[in-house]
Amino acid sequence: MKTIFITGTSSGIGKSTVKLFQQRGWKVIATMRDPEKETELDQLDHVILLPLDVTDLEQIRLTVEKALSLGPIDVVVNNAGYGLMGALESFSDENIVKQVETNFLGTVRVTQAFTPHFRENKNGLFINITSIGGHTSFPFTSIYNGTKWAVEGWSECLSIELSMFGVGVKTVAPSATKTELFNHNSDVTALPYYDSAEEKMLSMIKPDSSPDEIAEVIFVAATDQKDKLRYFAGTKAQAIYDRRQQIGAEASVKEIKKIYFDGL
Repeated sequence: MKTIFITGTSSGIGKSTVKLFQQRGWKVIATMRDPEKETELDQLDHVILLPLDVTDLEQIRLTVEKALSLGPIDVVVNNAGYGLMGALESFSDENIVKQVETNFLGTVRVTQAFTPHFRENKNGLFINITSIGGHTSFPFTSIYNGTKWAVEGWSECLSIELSMFGVGVKTVAPSATKTELFNHNSDVTALPYYDSAEEKMLSMIKPDSSPDEIAEVIFVAATDQKDKLRYFAGTKAQAIYDRRQQIGAEASVKEIKKIYFDGL
């Protein structure tokens, strides 16, 4: 039985991924900040809940040690993350730092903690959940997208670095998904200068993919044994990426400005 370790499993893509791998015969170590509050995953066979706040260095160390004490890990999915939407000047420094620590540094630190295990075994796979926002640009998501661009670039570098030990690194980039991704947005104080533009953008965001659909792509990435870096998930992700590749980055930026700001 193979074992997968997943961060951010209390809801959304993380929770769906736990269920899918469990249904397909994997042992799953599901981590979240408050596992004592979980009432669904703890009822599943071969699912072990462990506490993990990916911004807590000591808890990362202890949780990874505990997970490895249970047996070899085959796949690590770095899924924990969240988004804030709004104009850059409306963010506090705390808003910025917390999002970077969770989405980027949390992924880096969990990966670093598992790397010796994979290197020594000359086997293992990291799957980092990014976003189509890590490949293109949108207004009012500069910090969130910035963290995802960072994870994409870092993952690409790491995939080369760890290949010498037979360790894989992949990314899965979803498009807009029906999750609680931006449920922390009450932490941001909106500014009136941007109201009309933000309202237009919000009206154009239509999550059309389910967490279960994204979990299926994660499963493919974990099991297809391909030397492939990037996987796109959701109904629009591949099309958005392909459009940028087709017309180039400069033209893509101009096109996005036109879409969101013409008529304001």
